[in-house]
Amino acid sequence: MTHLWVRAEQRPNEERVGLTPEGAKALMDAGIKVTVEASSVRAIPLQGYIDAGCDIAAENSWPTAPADAIIFGLKELPEDGTALPHRHIMFGHAFKGQHSGKALLERFKAGGGTLYDLEYLVDETGRRVAAFGYWAGYAGAAVTLKTWAAQQRGEICGPVGVYSGKEALLADLGAELDALNIERPTSIVIGALGRVGTGAADLCEAMGVKVTKWDMAETATGGPFPEILDHDLFLNCIFARPGTPVFVPRDALTADRKLSAIGDVACDPDSDYNPVPVYDRATSWDAPALRVADTPILDVMAIDNLPSMLPVESSEDYAAQLLPSLLALGDLDAGVWGRADATFKEHTAD
Repeated sequence: MTHLWVRAEQRPNEERVGLTPEGAKALMDAGIKVTVEASSVRAIPLQGYIDAGCDIAAENSWPTAPADAIIFGLKELPEDGTALPHRHIMFGHAFKGQHSGKALLERFKAGGGTLYDLEYLVDETGRRVAAFGYWAGYAGAAVTLKTWAAQQRGEICGPVGVYSGKEALLADLGAELDALNIERPTSIVIGALGRVGTGAADLCEAMGVKVTKWDMAETATGGPFPEILDHDLFLNCIFARPGTPVFVPRDALTADRKLSAIGDVACDPDSDYNPVPVYDRATSWDAPALRVADTPILDVMAIDNLPSMLPVESSEDYAAQLLPSLLALGDLDAGVWGRADATFKEHTAD
């Protein structure tokens, strides 16, 4: 019997989950065994999984799960160097030249396990079957606006946290912008036709921020793109890959510009293809903005688990998208899972 083990998330500020109780019930009805770890932080209460009939395991007990269990989580595992013998479904961030990803792949090779990277679960056309993109863009735009608002007060953006829902986020951000009593900033979104960019643009428009929407057609020349510097905010919603243009080069740090806040929602600072090479590390919930220039000021927001700001909505949305693929876990050699396995083997071949 196929056995899916839903682990607790161990990363700070991570309350999302990729399977709802309703989804777990659908899997069990299809003959898949589902074990769910208890979690002290998960936004969806454990009782729902109990009521659905799932087996319950202790928090963070996945390393001792049966050898045939498929371990399902979202964000990264503790970086303790241990070998990984299980099959894991997660965001590995290991296939695009990320330096930390190389160590993760070595752990899989050492243990004989397999990584089914959620970012590389794709259909026959190459399109991802599930993504948190919309809510990443939505939350990323919100924190970038908070970064800009803090600049107007002569500050750098302070800590951010989890919201109970979208309306609570909009109310909080609207009050912060209204308190400035000045004209709203202008923004440019690159990747505006995608899920991430749509979320970013929707948040900006909900806040009365004028949005310039660019996508592949507008960036096909490869740059430079001086228009970006003429906006107050730049929201990068395109994931780094070979051939991605540089949108904000390092010489922009000292250039005459209006741009003062970058939201790198894609957040690949250690990728060889980083299109925003003015910063070199992700930011955090405690310190959302990294100041990379003082004259004129330029801050970068690059939090890499943004959808966790709205954990219930983002979990429910993502889980609904992913469920059809989880229902196909019985045949790991075909379809979505076969393609993900081939990607893993390609990147771990000696």
